Amino acid sequence: MPDSPLIVDYLDSLVLGPSEEFRVALALPRSGALGLARPAALAASLLAAEEINDAGGVRGCRLTVTLVDAGQSPAGSARELGRLVDAGSVDAVVGFHTSDVHRALEPVASGRVPYVFAAPHEGGSRLPGVGLIGPDPRRQLAAPVRSLVDAGLRSWALVGNDYIWPQAVHRVATRLVREAGGVVRGSTLVPLGEVDGERLVDWLGSIRVDVVLLSLVGRDLAHFNRAFAGSRLLGKVVRVSGSLDEVGLLEVGGDGSGELYAAMDWYVGDNADGFAARYAARWGAAAPQLGVYARGCYDALHSVSSAARVGGLSAIRPGAGLPPLPARPSRLACADGLDLVPVASV
Repeated sequence: MPDSPLIVDYLDSLVLGPSEEFRVALALPRSGALGLARPAALAASLLAAEEINDAGGVRGCRLTVTLVDAGQSPAGSARELGRLVDAGSVDAVVGFHTSDVHRALEPVASGRVPYVFAAPHEGGSRLPGVGLIGPDPRRQLAAPVRSLVDAGLRSWALVGNDYIWPQAVHRVATRLVREAGGVVRGSTLVPLGEVDGERLVDWLGSIRVDVVLLSLVGRDLAHFNRAFAGSRLLGKVVRVSGSLDEVGLLEVGGDGSGELYAAMDWYVGDNADGFAARYAARWGAAAPQLGVYARGCYDALHSVSSAARVGGLSAIRPGAGLPPLPARPSRLACADGLDLVPVASV
């Protein structure tokens, strides 16, 4: 990823303080389980910033970004963002990261700068000035769960990381599976960064299920899928994930089993609005692999810009004053090599 004049160094932002630019704190994980998705998220965010500036900027001001490492511990990420907010160095916060970090950033921003979280989230209420553009678990999983159960895959296991988003996914998914006529035979949560893929595969084999719903994230999801691909369960248990995108698929070298599914509201092949084509044209053959987390950051920056233009963006209004966004339906997509291909039915 080349340097961009739209990126203002973190220390420079602290020293410079308030600016005539419209400066966004771009909270992306540089480290941790989701660090693998950062390059595309940054590239997509810079594309959005360029488009916004080409269209006149934000209230006549040039939009720039200052990067915050949201892959640290929640407390560490909150401290890093808090320094920028205390210095008056940023006008808004946009990012994707795990929801435990999101919940730590929320009180830092609320009432001071609008904050837009771009990833799938656990649902529930938010503090004033905090906007969500990703899906909650019911919106994300209801249709995919129904489709799989209707296809005869009735016995389920739930495997996720042990923090707020997978915990909420497990609660909602248990209800969705039961409502669809299936049964959850077991669930387990594993601390971030401590996934033992072989142990999890052995556990799945012991409870004999048709489907495992995976709410592991980033490299933890990749570790599990590598272990699963070399196990006796391949061809016997379907995997479906609300955290798998094309970046995660690339991390495991692709999948040709025909039994690994994602449940997302956007895939790289969805190019009706030309975003994927513009991204490829802007960054060329060396562009970081695109995925839904990058798409979320792109959409979030455009949402912030649009709301600011009409005077709606706010650090104290519910949802940060963002206009309602059209909801993209969540769809199942099957891994086909390095691609995720939406399917009409299982």
